[in-house]
Amino acid sequence: MASALHPEVLEAIRRALAEDVGGGDVTSLATIPDSAMARGLFRAKSPGVVAGLEVAAEVFRALDSGSQFEPHVIDGQTVDQGTHLATVSGPARIILTGERTALNFLQRMSGIATMTNAFVKAVEGTRAIILDTRKTAPGLRQFDKLAVRLGGGTNHRAGLFDMVLIKDNHIDAAGGITAAIQGARSFSGGRLPIEVECRTLDDVREAFGLKVDRIMLDNMDLSTIRKAVHLVDGRIPLEVSGNVTLETVRAYAETGVDLISVGALTHSVKAMDISMKIVTSEKRTSMQ
Repeated sequence: MASALHPEVLEAIRRALAEDVGGGDVTSLATIPDSAMARGLFRAKSPGVVAGLEVAAEVFRALDSGSQFEPHVIDGQTVDQGTHLATVSGPARIILTGERTALNFLQRMSGIATMTNAFVKAVEGTRAIILDTRKTAPGLRQFDKLAVRLGGGTNHRAGLFDMVLIKDNHIDAAGGITAAIQGARSFSGGRLPIEVECRTLDDVREAFGLKVDRIMLDNMDLSTIRKAVHLVDGRIPLEVSGNVTLETVRAYAETGVDLISVGALTHSVKAMDISMKIVTSEKRTSMQ
């Protein structure tokens, strides 16, 4: 059966297995008979939002297409400590070889989804949408952004190629906001949305007057953000960015901004505590 996962995810799984397995899992080869079959149980050792079950399943499929991965919950589901998340069954060597790679993905993605969900819940009742950033683990952006979505957040741009985001260094190098926006419009011909990072209320006025697609309020205090919201009056989406925490996000949301981007969703994530334990072990012939 063809996987529904993004091709970049499938390739990253293959790279992760190649990195870990190399020429072979010598411990499993040395200690586990080739005929041994087993079942492994994944269990949440802390509460959180599960993300990455399909990725974990693909790890074992990549090692042995005959392995069976049965999820007991769904990605995006909130679970309690002790919840049985999934069972994998197949050759014991395969299960033990894939264990760590599967857990690495599952724990990181679940940690991201759990943190994202906490931010989303913190702004409930406001208009604010929680966004991720490009502060992802190199080579794992597709995993990180999928986890954000499963946690209830929304993805910002995928990379440097799908949106013009004019930040402070672009503005300084271009000679100002107006020059940078004019250059962006000339380059893209209207094909790409343009967002401008603003550091002051005067910057907001300048970007607003040039009718960009989105304005980012960078590291502004609450009073200045409220003034920007009043100035723009809903005519251009406003995004807050810069050192937003779980303790402060509600206050930012209550200013009336449309979007809040949080780098910590992916750059400071704490992996969710998940384990896998062998629960049965049999000879291959007895299971046929």
